[in-house]
Amino acid sequence: MHNHQHSDEACAHGARHHHGGFGRHGFKGPFGMGGPHGFGGPGGMRARRGDVRTAVLRLLAEAPMHGYQIIQELSARSDGAWTPSPGSVYPTLQLLADEGLVVAEEAAGKKVFSLTETGAAEVAKTADQPAPWEEAAQSDSGAAGYREAAGKLMHAVVQIGKGGSAEQVAAAIEVLTDARKKLYAILAED
Repeated sequence: MHNHQHSDEACAHGARHHHGGFGRHGFKGPFGMGGPHGFGGPGGMRARRGDVRTAVLRLLAEAPMHGYQIIQELSARSDGAWTPSPGSVYPTLQLLADEGLVVAEEAAGKKVFSLTETGAAEVAKTADQPAPWEEAAQSDSGAAGYREAAGKLMHAVVQIGKGGSAEQVAAAIEVLTDARKKLYAILAED
């Protein structure tokens, strides 16, 4: 158990001293929902390990890049739907180097990676398939509307939870119970 002593300055994110049942940093619901980054935290969707590998190879087929450039480029090309973490990109680059598909050279104090001939041949195998960043952007398009609607709902839930009267809370519980039942009914449809 810990004691939170904070002033208005320490509470820079705008939360009030009374946090209700929603915690200091907002509602934390299922699937990582809530908090400052919405569903799934920063970076949106998570990609499969093979997608990172394919994406790195496809990018390096266009131009040599360092790890941070690869991360930024994947985020930009997926319209922000996919920003792989350094913890997935750098080990992938090392693995690709170990496999002889990429080589690294020092340039301006950074390791810049480029494809080897073997790496170029590997990329040619997937040239007719959509790039992983295209798939990430497409799969996120429907999810974005869902996240936005859920976020707006959660904002209202938090507001009632923080400042609603007993009658408002009771009415909100009825609405939420009904909504939950309707969502499960949607899942049950064939």
